[in-house]
Amino acid sequence: MKRSGKVISTLLTFVAAFAASAAGQAARDPGAPRGAVAPEAWWERLQRPYETRPVPAASFDNSARIGSLLRGGKLYLSLDDAIALALENNLDIELQRFDPAIASSDLLRARGGGTLRGVPLTVNELPSGVGGPASPILNLPATGAPFSSAVATNLSELTSIVPGQSSALITGSAPLSGGPAIPLFEPVLFGLVNTQHQTAVQVNPASSGTKTLFGRSTQGNLGFQKAFGAGTLLSANFSANFQNNNSRVNIYNPYINSYFSISITQPLLRGFGPQVNRRFVRIARNNQRVSDLVFRQQVIGTVAGVIRLYFDLVSLQEDVQVKRQTLSLVQKLNDDNREKVEQGTLAPIELVRAQAQVASSRQDLANSEGFESQQELVLKNVLSRSGIADAALREARIMPTTPIDIPARDEIPSIQDLIATAYKNRPELEEGRLQIENSEISLRGSQNALRPDLGLVAVAQNNGLAGQLNPFAPPASAFVDPEFVGGFGTTLEQIFRRNYPVYGIGIQLNLPLRNQVAQADYARDSIQHRQTQVRYQQLENQVRLEVESALVALRRSRAAYDAAVEARKLQEQSLRIELEKYSNGVSTNFLVMQYQSFLAQTRSTEVAAKSTYAKAKTALERALGMTLENHNISMDEAFNGRVTRPPAAVPPESQPR
Repeated sequence: MKRSGKVISTLLTFVAAFAASAAGQAARDPGAPRGAVAPEAWWERLQRPYETRPVPAASFDNSARIGSLLRGGKLYLSLDDAIALALENNLDIELQRFDPAIASSDLLRARGGGTLRGVPLTVNELPSGVGGPASPILNLPATGAPFSSAVATNLSELTSIVPGQSSALITGSAPLSGGPAIPLFEPVLFGLVNTQHQTAVQVNPASSGTKTLFGRSTQGNLGFQKAFGAGTLLSANFSANFQNNNSRVNIYNPYINSYFSISITQPLLRGFGPQVNRRFVRIARNNQRVSDLVFRQQVIGTVAGVIRLYFDLVSLQEDVQVKRQTLSLVQKLNDDNREKVEQGTLAPIELVRAQAQVASSRQDLANSEGFESQQELVLKNVLSRSGIADAALREARIMPTTPIDIPARDEIPSIQDLIATAYKNRPELEEGRLQIENSEISLRGSQNALRPDLGLVAVAQNNGLAGQLNPFAPPASAFVDPEFVGGFGTTLEQIFRRNYPVYGIGIQLNLPLRNQVAQADYARDSIQHRQTQVRYQQLENQVRLEVESALVALRRSRAAYDAAVEARKLQEQSLRIELEKYSNGVSTNFLVMQYQSFLAQTRSTEVAAKSTYAKAKTALERALGMTLENHNISMDEAFNGRVTRPPAAVPPESQPR
């Protein structure tokens, strides 16, 4: 019995150690979502597989940077601070921060033998905003008529304030077939304990030596199962059955019969090999990289959108100043005309015309100020988590401190170099390549499903029997074997000594005679794989087109800006000459107002051209995938939502606007 107790202790120690090791491995799994920390205590390792994994809570508090930039009801905002606020507070980026954790949970699921649930591939685009002076909903002074002013008819156009979406998916919406079933890689321990009391009336009392058989039985079962990458399924099972009844025939009563068996099932065709059975793990690893790239794509899109919205606001504020200058000019002309009319040197109708132009200029100014306020609301919503729900932020006026800088000349590499840069840096292209690789991995699984289901099955079992001599049994000394006299420990000794073994090996075949389902799945998956390749080519063509179009737009906007500057200078000179002529009585009031209108137009056009150039430069940066590098943005800071560089110094308080 001492030896039996040692055997039992060894067996239980082995089971407990294995379970702890399996639980600890699951807790240390690098595929777990970020934030999961493996405990050190063995009892915590045992319970870790049955606990929820922590997920960080979403934060809706704005970063402290906003408060540091607020002064006297104004938000002094440099371009760098606008970008930093977007990285810290923008909800599109915050939403995308959860996607890498989703990809990690999919990898964890695949390592356990589960199917994939997929990862999000949607990228959110910022709203277009009201736009700069070239916006179609922004009214500009009419070119040829000094007394007219355009009226905006779509002041609340939803497209200017509603964000959009784009998808990085190129594999199509239809899912690929599952292929051969994935074995469950996670080790599983299972057990059963069952006890019952039985009463059976005997039809043939001679078989048990009694008319009514009373018995009590207790059955225990402990098993283990584990699958491997090759498709091998290993099962181990230990069972013990205790019987105690009133039979007068059994030589041993009570008695225990036990067995320990190991079975191995190995697919030979369908479902054979790590390449097939670990395919979801490989896809999940690729999807982790895809999620990181989609996050990078989101950051690029958000930063590019913030730059566009910021410079649009700068242009709108410059345009407001232009409208104020125009109003000041026409107001001065109106005052001069009033004096001349009062002196009797000018016809009263000229004063009426001047007053009409003043009213039109006021309307233009009111429209421009309204568009500036709308643009501020859009930008505040993009740069904060709470949007305009924060009263202090809602009431604050944004004061941009970074002007639009137009360099003396543009240093632009060759178009071939630009396209090569885009192919290297655009995250969409790498996402597409990984999706094609995933499609190829899935296709190999579909091809493997065409094979017959042929498997090798091997079983090895050791048996044991032990009990006490039944005092009611008839004399049967010839059949009594001292080896069977004992208890549970005796059966374990027999099992481990392999006294009564059973061995078996066999081949199992499942041969579909038509196999149409697998053929159809492989055909469709092959077609969808070809479509994915075509979509990737379309993506490459689109990237090339975006680069070339952005380059053309940059050159065109540069030429337009240079022409606008020249036109503004000439109109200023023309108006100055016309005013001199008017003061000398050789020009008319109508011509002066016309030249004033022309100057207002050229000033707004110059502001619009400057804004268009800034947008074109931003678009080229995004087309090349260089937005983050050109603005010194760290992906680690973007993912953590904490920008280390301090806010820009707030300039001295300026005069009230």
